[in-house]
Amino acid sequence: MEFRPLGDTGLDVSVVCLGTMTFGEQNTEAEAHQQLDCAFDFGVNFIDTAEMYSAPSCARTQGLTEQYIGTWIASSRVPRDRMVVATKVVGPSESMDYLRGGPRLNAKHINQAIDDSLRRLQTDYIDLYQVHWPERNTNYFGQLGYRFEDDEDTIPIEETYEALCRLVESGKARAIGMSNETPWGVAEYLRLSRESSGPRIVSIQNPYNLLNRTFEVGLAEMAIRERCGLLAYSPLGFGVLTGKYQRGRPRGSRLQRWNYFSRYSNPQAKAATDKYVALSRQYDLTPAQMALSFIQQQPFVTSAIIGATTIEQLQENLESANLELPHQLLREIDAVHEAQPNPAP
Repeated sequence: MEFRPLGDTGLDVSVVCLGTMTFGEQNTEAEAHQQLDCAFDFGVNFIDTAEMYSAPSCARTQGLTEQYIGTWIASSRVPRDRMVVATKVVGPSESMDYLRGGPRLNAKHINQAIDDSLRRLQTDYIDLYQVHWPERNTNYFGQLGYRFEDDEDTIPIEETYEALCRLVESGKARAIGMSNETPWGVAEYLRLSRESSGPRIVSIQNPYNLLNRTFEVGLAEMAIRERCGLLAYSPLGFGVLTGKYQRGRPRGSRLQRWNYFSRYSNPQAKAATDKYVALSRQYDLTPAQMALSFIQQQPFVTSAIIGATTIEQLQENLESANLELPHQLLREIDAVHEAQPNPAP
Protein backbone atom coordinates (compact mmCIF):
# COMPACT_ATOMS: atom_id res chain seq x y z
CA MET A 1 0.00 0.00 0.00
CA GLU A 2 1.36 3.40 -0.98
CA PHE A 3 1.10 6.27 1.52
CA ARG A 4 1.08 9.97 0.74
CA PRO A 5 1.40 13.09 2.91
CA LEU A 6 -1.82 14.71 4.07
CA GLY A 7 -0.78 18.29 3.44
CA ASP A 8 1.70 19.54 6.02
CA THR A 9 0.14 17.60 8.92
CA GLY A 10 2.93 15.04 9.26
CA LEU A 11 0.29 12.35 8.70
CA ASP A 12 0.68 9.87 5.86
CA VAL A 13 -2.51 8.36 4.47
CA SER A 14 -3.09 5.34 2.28
CA VAL A 15 -3.68 6.07 -1.40
CA VAL A 16 -6.99 4.25 -0.90
CA CYS A 17 -9.41 5.64 1.68
CA LEU A 18 -12.40 3.63 2.89
CA GLY A 19 -15.62 5.51 2.19
CA THR A 20 -18.42 4.52 4.54
CA MET A 21 -21.67 6.18 3.49
CA THR A 22 -23.36 2.79 2.92
CA PHE A 23 -23.01 1.92 6.62
CA GLY A 24 -26.44 2.06 8.25
CA GLU A 25 -28.46 1.95 5.03
CA GLN A 26 -27.03 -0.67 2.68
CA ASN A 27 -24.70 -2.27 5.23
CA THR A 28 -25.42 -3.49 8.75
CA GLU A 29 -23.15 -2.77 11.69
CA ALA A 30 -21.60 -6.25 11.42
CA GLU A 31 -20.95 -5.75 7.70
CA ALA A 32 -19.47 -2.32 8.40
CA HIS A 33 -17.03 -3.84 10.89
CA GLN A 34 -16.14 -6.56 8.39
CA GLN A 35 -15.33 -3.94 5.76
CA LEU A 36 -13.20 -1.94 8.20
CA ASP A 37 -11.28 -5.07 9.22
CA CYS A 38 -10.75 -6.01 5.58
CA ALA A 39 -9.50 -2.55 4.60
CA PHE A 40 -7.07 -2.26 7.51
CA ASP A 41 -5.78 -5.79 6.97
CA PHE A 42 -5.01 -4.74 3.38
CA GLY A 43 -3.01 -1.74 4.63
CA VAL A 44 -5.56 1.08 4.55
CA ASN A 45 -5.23 3.54 7.44
CA PHE A 46 -7.70 6.20 6.26
CA ILE A 47 -11.49 6.30 6.92
CA ASP A 48 -13.84 8.96 5.58
CA THR A 49 -17.33 9.61 6.91
CA ALA A 50 -19.73 12.50 7.61
CA GLU A 51 -22.27 13.55 10.20
CA MET A 52 -25.09 13.27 7.63
CA TYR A 53 -24.38 9.62 6.67
CA SER A 54 -25.86 7.08 5.88
CA ALA A 55 -26.59 8.20 2.34
CA PRO A 56 -29.04 9.15 1.06
CA SER A 57 -29.43 11.09 4.26
CA CYS A 58 -32.62 11.05 6.29
CA ALA A 59 -33.56 11.49 9.93
CA ARG A 60 -33.91 7.73 10.41
CA THR A 61 -30.29 6.88 9.54
CA GLN A 62 -28.46 10.17 10.19
CA GLY A 63 -25.39 9.50 12.33
CA LEU A 64 -25.52 5.71 12.02
CA THR A 65 -22.36 5.56 9.89
CA GLU A 66 -20.28 7.38 12.51
CA GLN A 67 -21.90 5.26 15.21
CA TYR A 68 -20.90 2.01 13.48
CA ILE A 69 -17.35 3.27 12.98
CA GLY A 70 -17.28 4.28 16.65
CA THR A 71 -18.15 0.81 17.90
CA TRP A 72 -15.43 -0.57 15.63
CA ILE A 73 -12.87 1.94 16.92
CA ALA A 74 -13.79 1.05 20.50
CA SER A 75 -13.39 -2.69 19.93
CA SER A 76 -10.73 -2.74 17.21
CA ARG A 77 -7.35 -4.35 17.50
CA VAL A 78 -6.01 -1.40 15.48
CA PRO A 79 -4.57 1.31 17.78
CA ARG A 80 -6.28 4.67 17.42
CA ASP A 81 -3.00 6.40 16.49
CA ARG A 82 -2.71 4.12 13.46
CA MET A 83 -6.04 5.37 12.09
CA VAL A 84 -6.63 8.60 10.21
CA VAL A 85 -10.32 9.39 10.73
CA ALA A 86 -11.99 12.07 8.62
CA THR A 87 -15.52 13.37 8.98
CA LYS A 88 -17.51 16.38 7.80
CA VAL A 89 -19.92 19.06 9.01
CA VAL A 90 -22.76 19.72 6.59
CA GLY A 91 -23.50 23.05 4.99
CA PRO A 92 -26.97 24.59 4.79
CA SER A 93 -29.75 22.28 3.64
CA GLU A 94 -33.49 22.88 3.67
CA SER A 95 -34.10 19.12 3.62
CA MET A 96 -32.05 18.50 6.78
CA ASP A 97 -34.03 20.45 9.34
CA TYR A 98 -33.67 17.41 11.62
CA LEU A 99 -30.02 18.45 12.02
CA ARG A 100 -29.81 21.32 14.53
CA GLY A 101 -33.05 22.78 13.16
CA GLY A 102 -31.34 23.38 9.82
CA PRO A 103 -27.53 23.25 9.63
CA ARG A 104 -25.36 26.35 9.21
CA LEU A 105 -21.60 26.89 9.14
CA ASN A 106 -21.30 29.20 12.13
CA ALA A 107 -19.42 28.52 15.36
CA LYS A 108 -22.47 27.27 17.28
CA HIS A 109 -23.38 24.66 14.68
CA ILE A 110 -19.79 23.59 14.00
CA ASN A 111 -19.07 23.12 17.71
CA GLN A 112 -22.19 21.04 18.23
CA ALA A 113 -21.53 19.04 15.08
CA ILE A 114 -18.00 18.02 16.06
CA ASP A 115 -19.03 17.19 19.63
CA ASP A 116 -21.78 14.92 18.28
CA SER A 117 -19.35 13.29 15.84
CA LEU A 118 -16.76 12.71 18.57
CA ARG A 119 -19.40 11.04 20.73
CA ARG A 120 -20.64 8.77 17.94
CA LEU A 121 -17.11 7.92 16.81
CA GLN A 122 -16.02 7.22 20.40
CA THR A 123 -12.79 9.18 19.99
CA ASP A 124 -11.24 12.27 21.55
CA TYR A 125 -10.19 13.90 18.28
CA ILE A 126 -10.87 13.97 14.54
CA ASP A 127 -7.77 13.73 12.36
CA LEU A 128 -9.33 15.63 9.44
CA TYR A 129 -12.44 17.77 9.90
CA GLN A 130 -14.01 18.92 6.64
CA VAL A 131 -16.72 21.33 5.53
CA HIS A 132 -19.05 19.11 3.50
CA TRP A 133 -20.22 21.88 1.15
CA PRO A 134 -20.10 25.69 1.19
CA GLU A 135 -22.48 28.01 2.97
CA ARG A 136 -22.60 30.44 0.05
CA ASN A 137 -24.47 30.07 -3.23
CA THR A 138 -22.08 28.44 -5.70
CA ASN A 139 -21.75 25.44 -7.97
CA TYR A 140 -21.35 21.96 -6.51
CA PHE A 141 -22.95 18.50 -6.86
CA GLY A 142 -22.80 18.83 -10.64
CA GLN A 143 -24.56 22.18 -10.92
CA LEU A 144 -23.76 24.03 -14.15
CA GLY A 145 -24.49 27.52 -15.39
CA TYR A 146 -23.14 29.69 -12.56
CA ARG A 147 -25.50 32.44 -11.43
CA PHE A 148 -24.23 34.77 -8.74
CA GLU A 149 -26.59 35.47 -5.85
CA ASP A 150 -25.72 38.01 -3.17
CA ASP A 151 -27.28 36.51 -0.06
CA GLU A 152 -26.91 38.64 3.06
CA ASP A 153 -27.90 35.72 5.25
CA THR A 154 -24.87 33.64 4.24
CA ILE A 155 -22.34 32.88 6.99
CA PRO A 156 -19.04 34.42 5.79
CA ILE A 157 -16.12 32.11 5.13
CA GLU A 158 -14.18 34.12 7.73
CA GLU A 159 -16.59 33.04 10.47
CA THR A 160 -16.49 29.40 9.40
CA TYR A 161 -12.70 29.43 9.22
CA GLU A 162 -12.36 31.00 12.67
CA ALA A 163 -14.60 28.30 14.15
CA LEU A 164 -12.48 25.59 12.50
CA CYS A 165 -9.30 27.22 13.83
CA ARG A 166 -10.66 27.01 17.36
CA LEU A 167 -11.32 23.30 16.91
CA VAL A 168 -7.68 22.78 15.98
CA GLU A 169 -6.52 24.93 18.91
CA SER A 170 -8.67 22.90 21.31
CA GLY A 171 -7.33 19.57 20.01
CA LYS A 172 -10.73 18.34 18.82
CA ALA A 173 -9.46 18.39 15.22
CA ARG A 174 -5.90 17.85 14.06
CA ALA A 175 -6.41 19.34 10.59
CA ILE A 176 -9.10 20.92 8.44
CA GLY A 177 -10.18 20.38 4.84
CA MET A 178 -12.82 21.37 2.33
CA SER A 179 -15.28 19.38 0.24
CA ASN A 180 -17.27 20.30 -2.86
CA GLU A 181 -15.30 23.54 -3.10
CA THR A 182 -14.42 25.83 -5.97
CA PRO A 183 -11.06 27.47 -6.74
CA TRP A 184 -12.32 30.75 -5.27
CA GLY A 185 -13.40 29.09 -2.04
CA VAL A 186 -10.11 27.25 -1.64
CA ALA A 187 -8.20 30.47 -2.34
CA GLU A 188 -10.21 32.30 0.34
CA TYR A 189 -9.44 29.70 3.01
CA LEU A 190 -5.75 29.83 2.06
CA ARG A 191 -5.77 33.64 2.19
CA LEU A 192 -7.31 33.61 5.66
CA SER A 193 -4.71 31.15 6.92
CA ARG A 194 -1.89 33.31 5.57
CA GLU A 195 -3.27 36.51 7.06
CA SER A 196 -3.97 34.99 10.47
CA SER A 197 -1.07 32.50 10.60
CA GLY A 198 -3.76 29.93 11.36
CA PRO A 199 -4.02 26.33 10.20
CA ARG A 200 -4.03 25.73 6.46
CA ILE A 201 -6.53 23.52 4.73
CA VAL A 202 -4.79 20.26 3.88
CA SER A 203 -7.22 18.60 1.46
CA ILE A 204 -10.02 19.12 -1.05
CA GLN A 205 -12.62 16.36 -1.24
CA ASN A 206 -14.32 16.74 -4.62
CA PRO A 207 -15.67 14.33 -7.24
CA TYR A 208 -13.08 12.98 -9.68
CA ASN A 209 -13.43 10.06 -12.05
CA LEU A 210 -13.13 9.12 -15.72
CA LEU A 211 -16.52 10.72 -16.41
CA ASN A 212 -15.79 13.91 -14.48
CA ARG A 213 -12.27 15.31 -14.70
CA THR A 214 -13.26 18.93 -14.08
CA PHE A 215 -10.95 19.03 -11.03
CA GLU A 216 -8.04 19.14 -13.47
CA VAL A 217 -9.03 22.68 -14.52
CA GLY A 218 -7.96 25.11 -11.81
CA LEU A 219 -8.06 22.98 -8.69
CA ALA A 220 -5.40 20.42 -9.69
CA GLU A 221 -2.69 23.09 -9.88
CA MET A 222 -3.85 24.53 -6.58
CA ALA A 223 -3.79 21.09 -4.95
CA ILE A 224 -0.12 20.63 -5.87
CA ARG A 225 1.19 24.15 -5.35
CA GLU A 226 -0.68 24.69 -2.08
CA ARG A 227 -0.14 21.14 -0.73
CA CYS A 228 -3.86 20.47 -0.31
CA GLY A 229 -4.31 17.33 -2.36
CA LEU A 230 -7.50 15.86 -3.72
CA LEU A 231 -9.46 13.25 -1.81
CA ALA A 232 -11.35 11.91 -4.81
CA TYR A 233 -14.92 10.90 -4.10
CA SER A 234 -17.22 9.01 -6.49
CA PRO A 235 -14.14 7.51 -8.20
CA LEU A 236 -16.40 4.95 -9.88
CA GLY A 237 -19.20 7.38 -10.70
CA PHE A 238 -21.76 5.76 -8.36
CA GLY A 239 -20.64 2.36 -9.64
CA VAL A 240 -21.34 3.21 -13.29
CA LEU A 241 -17.66 2.81 -14.24
CA THR A 242 -17.66 -0.80 -13.02
CA GLY A 243 -19.80 -1.62 -16.05
CA LYS A 244 -22.51 -3.25 -13.96
CA TYR A 245 -25.18 -0.88 -15.29
CA GLN A 246 -24.49 -1.47 -18.97
CA ARG A 247 -27.50 -3.77 -19.30
CA GLY A 248 -29.84 -2.08 -16.85
CA ARG A 249 -29.96 -1.57 -13.11
CA PRO A 250 -29.42 -4.75 -11.07
CA ARG A 251 -31.96 -5.36 -8.35
CA GLY A 252 -30.85 -3.89 -5.02
CA SER A 253 -28.15 -1.71 -6.56
CA ARG A 254 -27.83 1.92 -5.51
CA LEU A 255 -29.12 3.30 -8.81
CA GLN A 256 -32.05 0.86 -8.79
CA ARG A 257 -33.04 1.78 -5.23
CA TRP A 258 -32.59 5.53 -5.70
CA ASN A 259 -33.08 6.29 -9.36
CA TYR A 260 -32.74 10.04 -8.82
CA PHE A 261 -28.96 9.50 -8.55
CA SER A 262 -28.64 10.18 -12.27
CA ARG A 263 -25.49 12.29 -12.44
CA TYR A 264 -23.43 9.58 -14.17
CA SER A 265 -26.23 7.94 -16.17
CA ASN A 266 -26.89 10.33 -19.06
CA PRO A 267 -26.44 9.05 -22.64
CA GLN A 268 -23.04 10.70 -23.08
CA ALA A 269 -21.74 9.14 -19.85
CA LYS A 270 -23.08 5.74 -20.88
CA ALA A 271 -21.34 5.96 -24.24
CA ALA A 272 -18.02 6.93 -22.63
CA THR A 273 -18.41 4.19 -20.02
CA ASP A 274 -18.82 1.56 -22.74
CA LYS A 275 -15.51 2.68 -24.24
CA TYR A 276 -13.72 2.63 -20.88
CA VAL A 277 -15.07 -0.84 -20.05
CA ALA A 278 -13.94 -2.21 -23.41
CA LEU A 279 -10.53 -0.58 -22.96
CA SER A 280 -10.02 -2.14 -19.53
CA ARG A 281 -10.73 -5.59 -20.88
CA GLN A 282 -8.17 -5.15 -23.65
CA TYR A 283 -5.59 -4.80 -20.87
CA ASP A 284 -6.96 -7.68 -18.73
CA LEU A 285 -8.11 -5.32 -15.99
CA THR A 286 -11.52 -5.03 -14.39
CA PRO A 287 -13.23 -1.74 -15.24
CA ALA A 288 -13.21 -0.74 -11.57
CA GLN A 289 -9.50 -1.36 -11.15
CA MET A 290 -8.62 0.63 -14.26
CA ALA A 291 -10.80 3.54 -13.17
CA LEU A 292 -9.37 3.60 -9.65
CA SER A 293 -5.74 3.13 -10.74
CA PHE A 294 -6.08 6.06 -13.14
CA ILE A 295 -7.06 8.30 -10.22
CA GLN A 296 -4.32 7.06 -7.93
CA GLN A 297 -1.64 7.84 -10.52
CA GLN A 298 -2.51 11.54 -10.68
CA PRO A 299 0.09 13.74 -8.94
CA PHE A 300 -2.56 16.01 -7.39
CA VAL A 301 -4.42 13.12 -5.70
CA THR A 302 -3.76 12.29 -2.05
CA SER A 303 -6.25 9.42 -1.82
CA ALA A 304 -9.17 7.86 -3.67
CA ILE A 305 -12.25 7.24 -1.52
CA ILE A 306 -13.68 3.83 -2.35
CA GLY A 307 -16.93 2.38 -1.09
CA ALA A 308 -18.56 -1.01 -1.43
CA THR A 309 -21.59 -2.94 -0.26
CA THR A 310 -19.92 -6.37 -0.34
CA ILE A 311 -16.53 -7.67 0.72
CA GLU A 312 -15.96 -8.96 -2.81
CA GLN A 313 -16.43 -5.46 -4.24
CA LEU A 314 -14.18 -4.01 -1.58
CA GLN A 315 -11.38 -6.50 -2.23
CA GLU A 316 -11.49 -5.84 -5.97
CA ASN A 317 -11.30 -2.10 -5.36
CA LEU A 318 -8.47 -2.44 -2.87
CA GLU A 319 -6.39 -4.37 -5.39
CA SER A 320 -6.26 -1.23 -7.52
CA ALA A 321 -3.65 0.12 -5.12
CA ASN A 322 -1.21 -2.53 -6.38
CA LEU A 323 -1.60 -1.63 -10.07
CA GLU A 324 0.18 0.85 -12.29
CA LEU A 325 -1.38 1.57 -15.64
CA PRO A 326 1.02 1.51 -18.62
CA HIS A 327 1.62 4.73 -20.54
CA GLN A 328 -0.11 3.40 -23.65
CA LEU A 329 -3.29 2.71 -21.68
CA LEU A 330 -3.16 6.20 -20.17
CA ARG A 331 -2.91 7.66 -23.66
CA GLU A 332 -5.92 5.63 -24.78
CA ILE A 333 -7.90 6.78 -21.73
CA ASP A 334 -7.08 10.37 -22.63
CA ALA A 335 -8.24 9.74 -26.21
CA VAL A 336 -11.66 8.62 -24.93
CA HIS A 337 -11.81 11.68 -22.70
CA GLU A 338 -10.88 14.05 -25.51
CA ALA A 339 -13.63 12.59 -27.71
CA GLN A 340 -16.24 13.08 -24.97
CA PRO A 341 -14.80 15.36 -22.24
CA ASN A 342 -16.51 15.38 -18.86
CA PRO A 343 -19.83 13.82 -19.86
CA ALA A 344 -20.95 13.84 -16.21
CA PRO A 345 -19.58 17.00 -14.54
